[in-house]
Amino acid sequence: MSDYIPPTRDIRFVLNELLELGSYAALPAFAAVDEDLVDTVITEAGRFCGEVLAPLNRVGDEQGCTRHADGSVTTPAGFADAYARYCEAGWGTLALPEEFGGQGLPHVLATVVEEFANSSCHAFTMYPGLTHGAVAALLTKGSEELKARYLPKLVSGEWLGTMALTEAHSGTDLGLLRTRAEPREDGSFAISGEKIFCSGGEHDLTANIVHLVLARTPDAAPGSRGISLFLVPKFLPDDDDGLGERNTVSCGSIEHKMGIRGSATCVMNFDNAAGWMIGGEGEGLAAMFIMMNAARLSCGNQGVAQAELAYQKAAAYAIERRQGRALGKRADPAHPADPIIVHPDVRRMLMDARAFTEGFRALVLWTAVQIDLAHGAESEEERRAADELVGFLTPVIKGFGTDRGFETAVAMQQVFGGHGYIAEWGMEQIVRDARVPRMYEGANGVQALDLAGRKLARDGGQVAERFFALVESDCEDAPDFISSPLRDAVAEARKAAEWLVHSASGNPNDLGAGSYAFMELIGILATGWMWARMARVAAAMPDDAFYAAKLATARHFAQRSIPKCAALRREVEAGSGALMAIAAEDFLRA
Repeated sequence: MSDYIPPTRDIRFVLNELLELGSYAALPAFAAVDEDLVDTVITEAGRFCGEVLAPLNRVGDEQGCTRHADGSVTTPAGFADAYARYCEAGWGTLALPEEFGGQGLPHVLATVVEEFANSSCHAFTMYPGLTHGAVAALLTKGSEELKARYLPKLVSGEWLGTMALTEAHSGTDLGLLRTRAEPREDGSFAISGEKIFCSGGEHDLTANIVHLVLARTPDAAPGSRGISLFLVPKFLPDDDDGLGERNTVSCGSIEHKMGIRGSATCVMNFDNAAGWMIGGEGEGLAAMFIMMNAARLSCGNQGVAQAELAYQKAAAYAIERRQGRALGKRADPAHPADPIIVHPDVRRMLMDARAFTEGFRALVLWTAVQIDLAHGAESEEERRAADELVGFLTPVIKGFGTDRGFETAVAMQQVFGGHGYIAEWGMEQIVRDARVPRMYEGANGVQALDLAGRKLARDGGQVAERFFALVESDCEDAPDFISSPLRDAVAEARKAAEWLVHSASGNPNDLGAGSYAFMELIGILATGWMWARMARVAAAMPDDAFYAAKLATARHFAQRSIPKCAALRREVEAGSGALMAIAAEDFLRA
């Protein structure tokens, strides 16, 4: 079986031919970006991830992490060395601010590297992945003193950051959290409480770990309005920004998990640990969403990455594995069996996977460019418009992307038949690893409710309408085989959006009941939009196998996926009557 091969040709197509990164030269982050730089990043990042990280994927799954009696945690063999090489190569600093030691390059290039790393070893990528969210929160909400002390170390990767948000009794309902923050005379706070599901809460990759912790001050308002965010380091920095006294924060245990076993998911205990407030009192939720939105977009990237890895293994297997005979003319009648890729149902699964990974990858990268525009566009209007589109699509990228990523992994496991269930082929690990992004950083039902309740209903559907108009505009130049069904899908989405906005003011349960189907509808529509744009580019190119495959895959998505939008609209409009009809106690069958 082949190892992971970074999809560099497809990435180049999306960045250079579809998104035309060269057209953004006026943005500060793109000033030094040309096709040669893009090619270098793609080539070298692909080589690093394929050669250094990919061999750790099975190692991390088999060994997991080990907690010792003193509370320290050892990561799997090879992780620490790979992380040192990752930092030395500067992969984590690509899109971080130059002011604090980053390279200041576009977010879209860092997104490419992130996909390669997630496909190569999802568990490893969890360690540096959350640091970017911590950096974003500090940049936006942190005091100048906190920025100066912590950002250079976090940006360089010398220290890693974590998010300590969840508590066992509260889960997604952060308004229930109990961790306390008592003010001290020196302006710091004493943080006490227990947090669970802390990815990278303890490890041996860096000398210091910076926890961003949600907690309540003594007089805090009840619910989410009383939450504040605090920076709590494992070691307190000394006056020279080196390591001083050990803080009273420790790892109580590590979770025994279904997947991503090489990532240390910790229960963290804070016992009057020294912490410093980020932002103002009661502003923790706003600061947290800066981290969470970055993490949610990364989750969508993980969905694509796991689907890509699963697809590559399944496609290679389908070409090699001989079983059964073709229904029509056989290429090799003398052989007792044909490669299973001749069977239409095997091709159906492979084409579904190809259509999702290539289409959704384009959407993730397009959204990354919008993030760059939100930070660097010349006018306030352009920045706001880009930011609103990112906000609208974030729950879709997280929810739809991770759902389809997992479903693709399962379908690719199915290509292997019984061998897909056997550990030596690696498919069951991909399925286990791909399962968790659907749950963390806000379960996907929560993402759907965020889309329908906050992003759609809050502004009466205005941003959604701008999105629909973008899709319709690109239908003008796309081949008819996809533009026609895509226009129909936009009409279905409009009707669904209008129904949800109307329902939000009437029966809130109707909005909640239709939210998941609406998220799926928007996910298919947005992916189809990318396929329409890619089909337009491919149709204008000379006869070539790469572009021919693009057009064939676009046609497959147009025929097999886009028509589902009509059914999803009807599901949205089904309302909540049947869902809410059964009494709660009647769900427990006798």
